[in-house]
This record gives sequence, structure tokens and C-alpha cells, in this order.
Amino acid sequence: MNMVQAIRDGLAQEMERDERVMVLGEDVGPKGGVFLVTDGLHARFGEDRVIDTPIAESSIAGIALGLALAGKRPVAEMQFTDFAHMAFNQITNEIAKFRYRTDGDWGVPMVVRAPMGGHSHGALYHSQSIEARFATPGLKIVIPSTPYEAKGLVIAAMRDPDPVLFFEHKRLYRMFKEPVPKGDYLIPLEQAHVVREGDDLSVFCYGLMVHYALEAAKNLEADGWSVEVVDLRTVYPLDRDTILASARKTGKCLVLYEDNFSVSIGSEVAAIIADGAWRWLDAPVKRLGGLDVPSMPYAQPMEDFFMPNPEKITAALKELAEL
Repeated sequence: MNMVQAIRDGLAQEMERDERVMVLGEDVGPKGGVFLVTDGLHARFGEDRVIDTPIAESSIAGIALGLALAGKRPVAEMQFTDFAHMAFNQITNEIAKFRYRTDGDWGVPMVVRAPMGGHSHGALYHSQSIEARFATPGLKIVIPSTPYEAKGLVIAAMRDPDPVLFFEHKRLYRMFKEPVPKGDYLIPLEQAHVVREGDDLSVFCYGLMVHYALEAAKNLEADGWSVEVVDLRTVYPLDRDTILASARKTGKCLVLYEDNFSVSIGSEVAAIIADGAWRWLDAPVKRLGGLDVPSMPYAQPMEDFFMPNPEKITAALKELAEL
């Protein structure tokens, strides 16, 4: 399966298992969503459980909140994470805080799905990485990197008692296929995954950057350097234990992400390492992210200039290795 098929399979299996699960969003019904993730669900489960909404992201989030409070388990799709800004108040002030403000009496078991990320020529309104902006206590933010993990994580998100933002990198939707079990399985939230063991350097990343990091790690291997790659998977809250274990193991750390360089998830990862692993470090923590510019460019040369890529990562790792 590719990632689109894996997420669709996870949604369908959970809707079959639990009648409370329902999908709502822009064109998620007969059209199957802008990337066809929900294709076929309307025909299978009907218009009462797969609902087309107006193009109004704040309304989508608010309706999902109401459904969750009424005992449903809604999965709200927004066509792009960029458009989730329209629902910022609903997500961060209402959805994230509901359990806290009711002293635990009311949970909000719901998922907000949206495609994210660059290297897809989406430019200003279709390429942003907004995970740091939405990192709010009361929310979990999950970004899968493979079809296998996407299915296990989206099922776990739908079963979580609290709200989850599930961001899917567009470049990964059909980038490759891999075996994905047809049955039911869960991948725990809030747990990072060491996808490549190494002894000399650690790379902390998520989403598309995991694949770029693995390619760079192979380049370093030819020069005799052993690179560990850690897929964060849940970017908020972060898995401090796995991050610190890898940092203490190798002593040299590169934090990799495509969001703006400053005030990012990568900034927080670097802070965790500086706070909890500084005695083990052989070099300062290095970060490689996107540029601090207002938006992702459209033209491919400019997008390549903005984005980290395997060549830039290889160069950064070599520089770090030689310190």
C-alpha cells in the first residue's frame, strides 16, 4: 500500500469496528477528498457518517467538537494544513482545553487530519508546516513517515480519548509502497522510533525528512560514519526518553525539519538535548531546517533553496562528524 491507501484502510476498519466514528470535511464524500484519502467511504458507510461540509475550517472544527461532546468520534479533514489557521481558535482555545476546563468531566475524542509539507510545488497556501504553531497542551500532533506507520498511528489517534492533529506529508502520499497488514494494529502515540541504529551521530526528524535523513546516512556510511536516525512520529508532546537516549549514545546531534528554522519543533528538540544530555555531547547541537521567510516558494529552484534535502543533510552531518 501507499500512504493514501493505508490511511483509507485505517479509517474504514475503524468505522467498521466503531459506529461512533464518522468523517467530515470538504469534499470527503462522493469525491473522496482532494487527495482521495476518503475515496469509497461515502458509498460504503453512507452520508450520515461521511459528511461533506462547507468550505469553512472553523466550522468544521467546531462541528467536530460538538459531535465529540455528543458521544461520536469524528475525524475532520481539512484540505491542507495551511487552511487550519482558519480554525486556530476552535482547535487551540476550545478543543485543546475542553477536558481541562471541565475538570476532566468532558473529553474530546476527535481527530483533525490534513496534508502538509513542501517539495510538492504548493507554494504559499499549500506547503506550510504548521505543527509548531498548534503545539498546545491538550493536543497531540502526529506526523507519520511510512504507510505502515500511518495506518497504525491513525487508528491509535481515533481511539485516543483526547484530540489528535494528524498531519500527512503530501510528498509521501504516493512516494512508495510497502507491505501493510490488512488487519487491525496500533502504533502507540507519543513514542519515537529509531529507524536506523548508529553510533557516531544522531538525526532527529519526522515526516518526509526521515527519508532524506536515511539517504544522507547511507552517504556518511561510505565515509565510515555510523548515523542513527530517530523518527519522532508524535511531534507534540515529544518522546524525551528516546531523544535523550540517542543523544547520550552518539554525542553528536542534528535536528532536521522543514518548518521555518526559528521557533519550531526542531528548536524544542534541541532544547531537550541541551537540557538533558549536555554532559554526553561532543559538539553543539546542530539544526537544519527551512528558511525564516514568510512562505514556501513555488518555483522548483527556489523551493529547493528553501527546503532541506539529502545533499544539504549530508553536508551538515559531515561538518558535525568532523568537529
